[in-house]
Amino acid sequence: MAREKQNLTISISPETVRKAKVLAARRSTSISRLLAEQIETLVAADEAYERAARSALALLDRGFHLGELVASRDELHER
Repeated sequence: MAREKQNLTISISPETVRKAKVLAARRSTSISRLLAEQIETLVAADEAYERAARSALALLDRGFHLGELVASRDELHER
């Protein structure tokens, strides 16, 4: 199944466009593909962060088994 694409218009300085053309040529690709890859990378990183955050919060909600208390509070605070 072919992936549907959507066009996006951006405005950047002519100097940045010139540098992007050189970079794209060095990588044998287009400016459009460079931008698409960077945006896809940003989105994937954000999604991974959100998954990790949800997982960490779920772990905190479940709590941790820290073992049994072997001494009383008074024994622990003896001086």
